[in-house]
Amino acid sequence: MKKTLALGMAAAMTATLLAGCGGSSGSAASSAAASTAESTASSTAAASTAESTGSYTDYSAGFPENVTIQIPVYDRGFEGWNPTDNYYTKWVQSEFGDKYNVTVKYVAIARSNEVQDFNQMIAAGNAPSIIFHYDMPQAVNYWSEGAMQPIDLDEVAYYAPTYWDKMKSTIETYGKLDGENAFIFAERDPIYYNWVTLIRKDWLDQVGLDVPTTNEELIAALQAFKDAGLGVENDPLITKSFTYFYNWIPEGTSEEDLAKYLDLNVAPFTWEATKNFLQDANTKYNAGLMDPEFYLTTDDSLAKGKFVSGQCATYSFYMSNGTDVFDSLKANDPNAEVAVLGSTVSNTVADGFSAHYYEYPSYGMIMGINANATDEERAATYMFLDWMSQPENLTYLQHGIEGETYTVDADGIATQISDYDGEAKLSQNNNKDYWCLVQEVMGYGDKETNLKANKSLLAPEGYDWIIDQAYDICEKGSNCGLITPIFTKAVESTAEYSTDLNSLWQEAYVDCITCSPDEFEAKYEEYCQEYLDAGYQEILDEKQSLIDEGAVLVVE
Repeated sequence: MKKTLALGMAAAMTATLLAGCGGSSGSAASSAAASTAESTASSTAAASTAESTGSYTDYSAGFPENVTIQIPVYDRGFEGWNPTDNYYTKWVQSEFGDKYNVTVKYVAIARSNEVQDFNQMIAAGNAPSIIFHYDMPQAVNYWSEGAMQPIDLDEVAYYAPTYWDKMKSTIETYGKLDGENAFIFAERDPIYYNWVTLIRKDWLDQVGLDVPTTNEELIAALQAFKDAGLGVENDPLITKSFTYFYNWIPEGTSEEDLAKYLDLNVAPFTWEATKNFLQDANTKYNAGLMDPEFYLTTDDSLAKGKFVSGQCATYSFYMSNGTDVFDSLKANDPNAEVAVLGSTVSNTVADGFSAHYYEYPSYGMIMGINANATDEERAATYMFLDWMSQPENLTYLQHGIEGETYTVDADGIATQISDYDGEAKLSQNNNKDYWCLVQEVMGYGDKETNLKANKSLLAPEGYDWIIDQAYDICEKGSNCGLITPIFTKAVESTAEYSTDLNSLWQEAYVDCITCSPDEFEAKYEEYCQEYLDAGYQEILDEKQSLIDEGAVLVVE
């Protein structure tokens, strides 16, 4: 299993990132208000020249009859933002849709509930043209459930040549499942890890301690906070993306065990690393060092609220999604100060354990084509990805209108104009949820410039040093990253048992943490057996069988 440094949420190398902005593009969205009849008539006339070229029909002049494609977009609950109907969705329709006689219909997917949203749509037969997920195990689940159709790579190359040129190697390396081409991907090139854990620096100063770099030092700091009447560790309920235990993986763990147990969708409850994590949490809970109501903190807004209100000493979050935490904290306590916690991106490490952490793979968004998509819908979808891959279109989606929504400095780095409040105002993180289909994070070609750009993009005024510290922490974590393995065949039992197992996980997880220390061993063993009997043994057996036949792909 590959163990390399993850420099984070990654970026595509777009040397021409800022080429071709502005100009006539600024009025593009308004053109979407043109007569629908006129637009359709024009497109249909142009499309009448569509010709079959070999196995594929040339639609470069447009489709003879209107084609509707449904494109998923995350709904993050941003106040005042309609993710399916705004300046940029109208711009996409005017610049791409009207040109090719395609109706681009955006479909909102709740970021906090995306798997359930997709599953409901799939079951109802109305899933979007693209079905996506950031994590491979869940994408595999969609494939194994029959929600996606096999992909013809020659067809992708024909309708999306620019996109294909960038992604050919990644798709050919990681896109196969069950011997068929299942997935296409967004571009990713690692630059920076965006996950940050903060700790109250003013509290540390108050009790005379430095920023902890080990779990033992963290426990000492939390005890000092408790003795001084300050806050506790922030520990929201873990319901998905089971990366919490990474720093509790013992040295020398075999690659076979990593393949069996590293799983973002089913908690590896019976694994030694999980037991280590739970026992540490049990110790902290019984010592009064962690939030006693952690099991009620089910989403990030609650965790953030406890941190900014001074109830909790720590808070973990993506900088790209939570820069308002600093203003909120200061509003509640003008004297509050923070520091970046941990010797690794995952947090502090206990004695005898390594600084393992979840490393992002070399691809971004994982996408499949809806099993019900027609030939025309599939062609239009690939053309849409290719259109978005053009530097001028990608730049417009990422930044808007040069001189109006953003400026460009001497290094070519785009910076949003903070007081702009017009119709072209971007959603959070530079409209990320629209262009994530082709690119994971904006990049400028070299580490130094990327770091500067990320400061501009992520850090609120006065907090550049947060990005610097997070970057340095990632650098220190060299060769400790772990990537969830890809099974080249679907682990069918995962889809069958994951829902029930994750419900049982939440019960067992809370009970094992809140029980008395002398009850822990017995409770853990009892739950392990129940977990195995509820389907986890079948998952482990199926994974072992796939490992034995060599159906595991090492991710670079």
